[in-house]
Amino acid sequence: MTAQLRPSAAVCPGCVAAPTEAVNDAPTEARIALSLPTIHCQACISAVERGLNAHPGVHSARVNLTLKRAMVEADPDLRAADLIPVLEGLGYEAHELDATALSATQNDRAGRDLLMRLAVAGFASMNVMLLSVSVWSGATDATRDMFHWISAAIALPAIAFSAQPFFVSAWSALKVQRLNMDVPIVLAIVLALVTSLWETSLSGEHAYFDAALTLTFFLLAGRYLDYRTRAVARSAAEELAALEVPRAIRVLDGDEYEVPVADLAIGDLILVRPGGRMPVDGEIVEGQSELDRSLLTGETLPVFAEPGGIVSAGEVNLTGPLTIRATAVGKDTSLHRMTDLVAIAESGRSRYTSLADSAAKLYAPGVHILSALSFIGWYLYSWDVRTSLNIAAAVLIITCPCALGLAVPAVTTAASGRLFKRGMLIKHATALERLAEVDTVVFDKTGTLTAGTPDLVNLGDHSRRDLEIALALASASSHPLSKALTRAAAEAGIKPANVEDVAEVPGYGAEGRLAGRLVRLGRAAWVGAQQGSQTAAWLDTGDGKPKGFFFVDALRPGAEDAVRLLQETGKEVLLISGDTTGAVEELAQRLGIAKWVAEALPQDKAQRVQALSEQGKTVLMVGDGLNDTAALAAAHISISPASALDAARVASDIVLLGQDLSPIADACDTARKATRRIRENFRIATVYNVIAVPLAVVGLATPLIAALAMSTSSITVSLNALRLR
Repeated sequence: MTAQLRPSAAVCPGCVAAPTEAVNDAPTEARIALSLPTIHCQACISAVERGLNAHPGVHSARVNLTLKRAMVEADPDLRAADLIPVLEGLGYEAHELDATALSATQNDRAGRDLLMRLAVAGFASMNVMLLSVSVWSGATDATRDMFHWISAAIALPAIAFSAQPFFVSAWSALKVQRLNMDVPIVLAIVLALVTSLWETSLSGEHAYFDAALTLTFFLLAGRYLDYRTRAVARSAAEELAALEVPRAIRVLDGDEYEVPVADLAIGDLILVRPGGRMPVDGEIVEGQSELDRSLLTGETLPVFAEPGGIVSAGEVNLTGPLTIRATAVGKDTSLHRMTDLVAIAESGRSRYTSLADSAAKLYAPGVHILSALSFIGWYLYSWDVRTSLNIAAAVLIITCPCALGLAVPAVTTAASGRLFKRGMLIKHATALERLAEVDTVVFDKTGTLTAGTPDLVNLGDHSRRDLEIALALASASSHPLSKALTRAAAEAGIKPANVEDVAEVPGYGAEGRLAGRLVRLGRAAWVGAQQGSQTAAWLDTGDGKPKGFFFVDALRPGAEDAVRLLQETGKEVLLISGDTTGAVEELAQRLGIAKWVAEALPQDKAQRVQALSEQGKTVLMVGDGLNDTAALAAAHISISPASALDAARVASDIVLLGQDLSPIADACDTARKATRRIRENFRIATVYNVIAVPLAVVGLATPLIAALAMSTSSITVSLNALRLR
């Protein structure tokens, strides 16, 4: 018996709501949001869309590569659980998202808006510049006035539209009685237009319509480059909330009802089927299974679950159905508390002041004071308001921060392009500046330094007959060790034995009958073996002599090189993991990491990162799981692999697109070079102002000189940034 559900309203077509509201009338369509963390190209988009659209009940499926998300419209009785196996069969990892929690994810309207304003400013400035060339070439009297009026007719509406971002920003700053970089920009544009109109109406020789438009164009170019470096950054706390299961199966008087998670209360009995994610914190009252806690705690191996055991929201049930009694729901669950940890950590990081913001604090008041002194000085000298205003406008135009506006985004874009070719995506505008300051690197273990999947290491120690029996049993199990054994045996050309009545025993392993004898593959205690410290699955072929299959968590490609190169450049490397002490110690010794911490909870990781910061360390955190998310947000700078869960990728400043970790050391070197280029660009802008400002103050800054000076400084800064490539 299942309640009928209706999709709730969405902010935009890309932010559709998952079914959340129980109603009596049947809905016509379900809308499902799926996270696809492993897609990376157009071929992936086509494969996913074809696979989903071919599934019965799916009306349409659209994939967003930037957000790594699929939005599916389907029959009302179709669920995400029906589609996830389809995608896994195509080779793509998939997770259900509660789309109602993704309110901040909207179409890229801001980017398109900036690009449109940039195009208008560029087109208008080219046309006005053509008219100005005639004036500079000697046009006089009526001809010059006509060209000036035509320029005004083009410049005024173009600037009114294109410069809106600067007007809005400057007004927002002035309302709270402070200055930012946009205040002198707006003042320069407005003063240039006013004086130019005044000069044109008086048949004056000089008008700055071209300079005002060129200024707007260059500054919008810088603003757009800056926007693109941050376009993929979204709220990690929001993404974490989206991972919370939107629906659950409540058991009442023996009947099952599918209800929104928001309707669950403490004490409710909830059924979680194999493959399902825990919707609440609770206690197991019925069933046996194994739980995958790797994303929450970093534990490599599944944990045995039986009545009386405690489960947390976000854990994945692997092998058998479990009935749990809710002990914490909604905002009180462990997953939601982790979301709060991330939000707190993000707010701390937001206090970082970028180089551009630091320059703006000094630059904006200095420009205003200089322009005001120029006006006062010339007025006292000539008692001519028109001349004094022209000089003040020329000073503002000459000193307006075109070069400063391009100094950071030009370098960031060039550095981002270089790192993208090496498999790293820069997400945050200040990521490179912060990465250049790093002196301590903290690594997670499972899924970061290691691949997160077990590898069989003693295949050759077993007879072919034992391998055939083990393969027959392992093929019937969804346990990670069984999957690893199946993969290794298949690669070795082993064929499964003819084992009958094979069945998986939730929480223990798999068993069957071979020639009338009971054979088992699973836990040591279940087959009568002695469990050691090494990860193992045990095979009992009925002879009373269990054989062990031993596994290790394989190193991620480039892990050894990354650790070695970072240490060679003088950085301290630490390993902090939620995995067991033995597993963490073994990996630390293998990689030569002297300092390590095992069995760390998510809040422990965040607290240790914060403690390092309080000791004066500048921390780079590298991690991939939900248990790393708070630490990623708390660190000075953070990196996560593309295979990480969405929440971890979103919390990080840089995403490692490939499997190889070695580019991390190169990213640190590139960041240092990028920071040097930014400081060089600031010096170039300073030299430009030292040369150009005296010309403006003494009245020699004609529109031609202003246009040439602005263009020269902006181009010089851009070329210097391109040296990074």
